[in-house]
Amino acid sequence: QVQLVESGGGLVQAGGSLRLSCAASGRTFRSYNVGWFRRTPGKARDLVAAISRSGGTTDYADSVKGRFSISRDNAKNTVYLQMNSLNPNDTGVYYCAADITTWARGNYAYWGQGTQVTVSS
Repeated sequence: QVQLVESGGGLVQAGGSLRLSCAASGRTFRSYNVGWFRRTPGKARDLVAAISRSGGTTDYADSVKGRFSISRDNAKNTVYLQMNSLNPNDTGVYYCAADITTWARGNYAYWGQGTQVTVSS
């Protein structure tokens, strides 16, 4: 089992940057694919970015390509989401999720509690 804790959210002006972290418990975190999801009011959680177990493969939502970057440090059991050139449409609660078999937009078994990101115009 994996427990996930997100951090790094906050309030930022449009054009600014934030780096989110997803810290995982468990010695086998390197066996899990990880995704970052975003939920905005009235919408379901949508995939923002995903990274494979080794970090060698990534996937991004079209809306964040070129602005966001996902990475992981398996030695630290942590996945990062670097978010640049933020705009108000990026506002939402960001969740990380992990699963051994699921990739990108599939159903993940483990979820963090979420961290709020608010981008002011």
